[in-house]
Amino acid sequence: MFTTPEPVTLVRTTSDDPAFRNLVDRLDQDLATRNGESNAFFAQFNKVDHIQHVVVLMSGDQPIGCGAIKPFATDTVELKRMFTAPERRQQGVGTMVLSELERWAGELGYRHCVLETGKKMTEAIALYSKHGFTLIPNYGPYAGVEDSVCFAKRLDLGS
Repeated sequence: MFTTPEPVTLVRTTSDDPAFRNLVDRLDQDLATRNGESNAFFAQFNKVDHIQHVVVLMSGDQPIGCGAIKPFATDTVELKRMFTAPERRQQGVGTMVLSELERWAGELGYRHCVLETGKKMTEAIALYSKHGFTLIPNYGPYAGVEDSVCFAKRLDLGS
């Protein structure tokens, strides 16, 4: 793993944060390009209103990565809206955001995390696999969706 060349700051915030909104706009553009015609289907599950647990990674005053967790079940969160600015990829940004989200989920009492990503999102699949997520059958609205893959992880955070 590479590291960022300058100091960065992890910020716990909500989906109202302008830095998060900026990164999500960039994510949505990227997804529209990658997903093509199927993007409208996925976009309906990626709303960012009222998300209470968002992490933004800042480099100075520039947002360079983000992610969020939302309640999924009593002891499970769903990971949403993970994104690293393209110019900052391969520098450990995704790992830092993911680790902070897992830590926060544990502090909130969650023991599991699930997520969905697209089969074309090879960088995301590599990140999740590297950090202990395992493939599971597609859940909820993604069941039977050929372009989706779903993952889960038990959050063993020492408690």
